[in-house]
Amino acid sequence: MKINRNNVFDVINKTGLTPEKDYGQNYLLDESICERIVSLANIQNGESILEIGPGLGSLTHFICESKNNPTTLVDIDHRMTDFLKNVYPQENVKIVCQDIRKFDVSKYEIVIGNLPYNITTELVEYLLFNAARAKRFVLMCQTEAVDRFVETSGKDYGPTSILIHLLGTIKKQFVVRPGSFYPAPKCSSTVFTIEMDKIEKSDLKKSACGLIRKIFLNRRKTIQNNLSRAIGDKERASNILDELNIPLNKRPEEISPETYILIYKKVYGID
Repeated sequence: MKINRNNVFDVINKTGLTPEKDYGQNYLLDESICERIVSLANIQNGESILEIGPGLGSLTHFICESKNNPTTLVDIDHRMTDFLKNVYPQENVKIVCQDIRKFDVSKYEIVIGNLPYNITTELVEYLLFNAARAKRFVLMCQTEAVDRFVETSGKDYGPTSILIHLLGTIKKQFVVRPGSFYPAPKCSSTVFTIEMDKIEKSDLKKSACGLIRKIFLNRRKTIQNNLSRAIGDKERASNILDELNIPLNKRPEEISPETYILIYKKVYGID
């Protein structure tokens, strides 16, 4: 079932599925954008698909239209999942009412979703840590957040960006204006992809991200000061940085993602 400007209010009036602000629900109304988002997933026969927060199924229609892939739709709002079960009764489509942050995402190869703005960073990290078989993420969120994700230096650069760049290749695809949604958000959104083509995910433990977060707690201090605080040993921190030829006066935002993994391995004695 296509969701667009012509039918969305009829659907809402008949079903009572008014967007809930608490869930960050904004219905995507532009069919061409929906089709374009799904096309970026480059879905191949047999690949398992996870859609996050399908809502009324704006993207779902295009996911299910051309292929018979095993597809799981996860939405925290039971009203949406009840609605979608009537629209997509086919055997290859599984519909689950659950908080995606508590759902097992480990078996899916393609992950698609319009992410709630209030949990975007948390959710992206959850997917990176737990979607062990993922080949590709096609996601949309607030443009400001995507700008932070793609940075590899500077004031917007941080732990999530480092994690993304260590595990894959992120690319901003296109901007979606507020008028393409109902209700219209107060900011633009950006569709982005992450191709999981870098180091094995098992090589990057959650402790690595934890260490990097500690290092970024005070951006204005040097890498030496922040690493010293993070591991509780100033002399050892200085020795690690010297071994890696990292100037002690560099700021956390001046260190590349690849160098952070070297710091992590030195701290934890990983070869």
